[in-house]
Amino acid sequence: MSAHETRRPRAVLTPEPLWRHVVGSVLRRRRRAQGRTLQDVADVAGISMPYLSELERGRKEASSEMLAAVAGALGLGLVDVLALAQGELARAAQVRRTVSVTAAVSARGTGGPVQGRGTVCLAA
Repeated sequence: MSAHETRRPRAVLTPEPLWRHVVGSVLRRRRRAQGRTLQDVADVAGISMPYLSELERGRKEASSEMLAAVAGALGLGLVDVLALAQGELARAAQVRRTVSVTAAVSARGTGGPVQGRGTVCLAA
């Protein structure tokens, strides 16, 4: 690229989170907020502790029956899990709207290009 050319801004978006990661995060935060162990919640839900751990880490996709059982063990309904997950997804969407822009601008009077980096936040 020559000294007289400028770079076009490029957008860098963070990837959208997967549903299983969001739900797992919601379940883990709720369990920890209650000061409960994986084993305790798994026993009440009627599932294995390793399986609950995998759900919380977003490694397994929970069936609706499993999700209802874990939610119930945490004192939540499915609607509560959905509402908490929706809030997390909305926050992730806000982050995705942040666009990183790299631009080169010509400095007046210096005879050479000046490289600049900036972040632009787009409001919906």
